[in-house]
Amino acid sequence: MHFAMHFPSRRPITLFTGQWADLTLAELAPLAKRMGYDGLELACWGDHFDVERAATSDSYVRELWELLAGHGLTCFAVSNHLVGQAVCDVIDDRHREILPADVWGDGDPEAVRQRAAQKMITTGKAARAFFNAKPGGEKDKLPAIVNGFTGSSIWHSIYAFPPTSQAYWDGGFADFGKRWRPILDAFDKMDVNFGLEVHPTEIAFDIVTAERALEAVGQHPRFGFNYDPSHLGYQGVDYVEFIRAFGSRIFHAHIKDVWWGKGGGGKRGFRRASVLRRPAALLGIPLAGARGHPVRGRDRRSQRRRLSRAIVGGMGGYPHGSHPRGDRGGGVCAQA
Repeated sequence: MHFAMHFPSRRPITLFTGQWADLTLAELAPLAKRMGYDGLELACWGDHFDVERAATSDSYVRELWELLAGHGLTCFAVSNHLVGQAVCDVIDDRHREILPADVWGDGDPEAVRQRAAQKMITTGKAARAFFNAKPGGEKDKLPAIVNGFTGSSIWHSIYAFPPTSQAYWDGGFADFGKRWRPILDAFDKMDVNFGLEVHPTEIAFDIVTAERALEAVGQHPRFGFNYDPSHLGYQGVDYVEFIRAFGSRIFHAHIKDVWWGKGGGGKRGFRRASVLRRPAALLGIPLAGARGHPVRGRDRRSQRRRLSRAIVGGMGGYPHGSHPRGDRGGGVCAQA
């Protein structure tokens, strides 16, 4: 599939490899090139980007670049969503299925969270080493980018029953700040930015929770966002307003080639309670479920206008496009 968009200026479009981890990087790279992508956003699972090896082995990162270059591909970001999720989450047996063995360890919840935090710091070191080794002396103007999730100790309470106090949610944001500030401080020393993919189950899932997340880390300069309008749209959140609110902190973006429909014939839903309030601020919005289908006509033109607005309106990072991978379910992301 060739993914083409009309931007004010042509930027490279790259494929996020996270949903393709059943393929080796050597298998995926030529496939991505045949589909028309300019590069890959490397996921830190499967064999696509080994965090420990990249952090310690010059030959490993050099071989990664040689593999990409051999297929005419580049890279602008790495992503470690799975480990990042465990930094703040209430850990249970589901995490065993997504975490590296050295992070899961004995499964003790607090120990898992601490090992996940350390692994995220190592991910920053690995990303810095990888982008320092970019061939031809090519250096990106932007810092190295690590995308991912943060997890949340309070997501399970968002529907607000049993009745939940504001103090309870304040504690969740405080926990996030305590656990992520040391990671961000380490990233700062390495010239690495972290892009949170604002998403249900994370500490920030809409505009107001994103504002509160920034407050919780003291407006840390290394904390920003991996913008994916699909996660906002199906909640009923204004995804263009997100760009206006956080343009300079959007380090990276994911874009899915879809339109909104009624998932399951209107029999399935996805609701968010209006609970994390501060005065005059509504954080949670009731919503209906959505399901992706190929973009047509006006919807496609609207998407292009939105992407153009993102690029010319101050978004600081790389925008992406993505299309559903029908044989796996879920979407894949292409970076620009």
